[in-house]
Amino acid sequence: MPFYQLVCIAAHYPEYRHIKDLVSRAASHVLDNGGVVRKLDSWGTQTLPQRMRRAKVYHQIGDYWTMHFDASPTTLRELNNIMRHDPRVIRWTALKVGEKVDDVLAPDQKTINRG
Repeated sequence: MPFYQLVCIAAHYPEYRHIKDLVSRAASHVLDNGGVVRKLDSWGTQTLPQRMRRAKVYHQIGDYWTMHFDASPTTLRELNNIMRHDPRVIRWTALKVGEKVDDVLAPDQKTINRG
């Protein structure tokens, strides 16, 4: 399974519940389809570099978050469809970090076989 990083800008709401539901939905989708969520990061609420329009609404503030995960290409396509149809998502991108463990680990992080 390839290793991906999802970077997402979500619409900012006064309640934390909206961002929590969005992250939970994305992570649950990966887990329900046999994937592995390795890391979730919140970059916090930030002013957007420019005014962005999504679902006929203009946004100037967004909540940034990332998710590192392993999933099949089919699961990634379905996750992109979820993000596309969710009105809370302003922008997102999924980056392929690597195909194998060797692609993801730095040379000094590899396991040493002492056998």
